[in-house]
Amino acid sequence: MTDTAPIRPDERFDEERVSAYLHEHLGELIGPGPIEFEQFPGGAANLTYVARSGEGEFVLRRAPLGPVAKHGHDMHREYRVLSRLWKGYPPAPRAYLYCDDPTVMGKPFFIMERRTGFVIRSTWPGEFRNDSDLQRRVAESVVDGLSMFHRVDAAAVDLEDLGHPEGFVQRQVDGWSGRWEAARTREVPEMDRAAELLGAAVPDPQTTTLLHNDYKLDNAMVDASGSLVAVFDWDMATRGDPLADLGTLLGYWADPDAPAYSILAGHAVPLTPVMTKREVVDRYAASTGFDVSRLAYYEGLAFFRIAVILEQIYARYAAGQTKDARFAAFEPAAPILARSALAALER
Repeated sequence: MTDTAPIRPDERFDEERVSAYLHEHLGELIGPGPIEFEQFPGGAANLTYVARSGEGEFVLRRAPLGPVAKHGHDMHREYRVLSRLWKGYPPAPRAYLYCDDPTVMGKPFFIMERRTGFVIRSTWPGEFRNDSDLQRRVAESVVDGLSMFHRVDAAAVDLEDLGHPEGFVQRQVDGWSGRWEAARTREVPEMDRAAELLGAAVPDPQTTTLLHNDYKLDNAMVDASGSLVAVFDWDMATRGDPLADLGTLLGYWADPDAPAYSILAGHAVPLTPVMTKREVVDRYAASTGFDVSRLAYYEGLAFFRIAVILEQIYARYAAGQTKDARFAAFEPAAPILARSALAALER
């Protein structure tokens, strides 16, 4: 599969300097020969590259160009999680090396193992396109991967002190509301109303688990049989209310009949024809035993959060901090997603 491409001109780095650092700190793992770099062109935030050496292929992850939100794109957090979680959660790739020296690449980065398979974004790969049973296995694998993750014992993988689970959802509401104020490029009354409703009805958590905090189809990788082989993008991982993760999954679970699909169309395959949101919730609840009666709140929070994320990306484009033309399409996202958040919250 050709899932990498030459590095975009404005996202290049000093390859010789990075190569020297990797040789010095990874030793036999990466081998003595030359290292070649390419870029994974998908994704819209953190920059991800492949490093090819005589000993194999590795993945290099770093924060995006320009200023980033406080506590966002946390490469050290992602490294810490992935250097431990793989022991108890097989879909987590293993991380090997973290670098916080800005003279090497400009920003912190880390190196992890490469997994191979299919990351499904805007279209089903050829093998999956006309096979409804295979598509269903993908959907079930992604839901089951979240259920399995929420059953991981944090202490068993040395992550029992990750984050601060007390008041997690309240901090999410406050944090994303603050990020909206910092990123907004225009007035969106629906976002203000959604923030008000979110703050007025924060649920009490029924339990605390490890959280991915951005769990969705295109942060997962499956093999040719539809089975989950990897989960990526752990830079916001923490501990807290597990329904926040399920709400995020539902927010990105593309529904062609929903208004928010006008934003997701072209970025995410339609999933509700494969597995309805009700089926997602029922399957997750049957596996975890969690009470999902207040899930509409978490789905509303997810839509609000997605709106802020896309506004942050669009704001970087509008300010000229990135030249990636894909990001211009996010300009109408916040009002549409805010209305979806309100529809969920008013349920």
